[in-house]
Amino acid sequence: MDHANIWIAFGLTLFAGLSTGIGSALAFFTKNQSARFLSVSMGLSAGVMIYISFVELLVGAQESLVGEYGTKWGNWYTVSAFFGGILLIAIIDKFVPNYENPHEFPEEEPDLQREIVQLKNQKLLRIGLFTALALGLHNFPEGIATFLSAMKDVSLGIPIAIAVAIHNIPEGIAVSVPVFYATNDRKKAFAYSFASGLAEPIGALIGYLVLMPFINETIFGVLFAGIAGIMVFISLDQLLPAAHAYGKHHHAIYGLIAGMAIMAVSLLLFI
Repeated sequence: MDHANIWIAFGLTLFAGLSTGIGSALAFFTKNQSARFLSVSMGLSAGVMIYISFVELLVGAQESLVGEYGTKWGNWYTVSAFFGGILLIAIIDKFVPNYENPHEFPEEEPDLQREIVQLKNQKLLRIGLFTALALGLHNFPEGIATFLSAMKDVSLGIPIAIAVAIHNIPEGIAVSVPVFYATNDRKKAFAYSFASGLAEPIGALIGYLVLMPFINETIFGVLFAGIAGIMVFISLDQLLPAAHAYGKHHHAIYGLIAGMAIMAVSLLLFI
């Protein structure tokens, strides 16, 4: 095995994953807490995740599973894994409690405005953390795929890594913006977003050390379809409702379309 290729493959995967930091740096340049900006950003996040899920992950899963099991059963396994991912994240969502208000004022009249702001902030932080979880899950197998592609052929791995890096930028925004608006902490927003990108080099490392002998088309197919389901659920259950809540209907839709367009272009650039 060519050790130089291993280091090149890992370096490309690290570059692709940590490009979420470019998107998360947006938190450092956001000066005003504009409801319109937040609404568009949340819509953009949903567009990014929905487009990735249906155009990239689900199609890739279908190709892998149909190739292994034929048209009929390959499609059944793809659909089952997709809805299995939705079921999994729905169960997690149900049993993970909302953040409780840490402040109690037993001897004072409640400040309704402050309570409303706190509840909104708790919801935003929860959305940011779930988005980070979903994108981290997505980035993990993506890191394995980028690493293995570069191991197989460096000339193939370079354009894949660049394409992944480009579409990781809006993913960084998807995590950093809600966390920043919830906490008003730029460093925390950057850290959470940056951490979601670390899943790619971690995926590459685990893929090399542990999973390489076991990786096959079936595992990739089930993994990608399940992650697609998780991302679609989070987009529809949390990101889009929040985009509508913090702005006008059209702001959310403009962000949604922009997110889809960004992802479409990033994928088309390196076909």
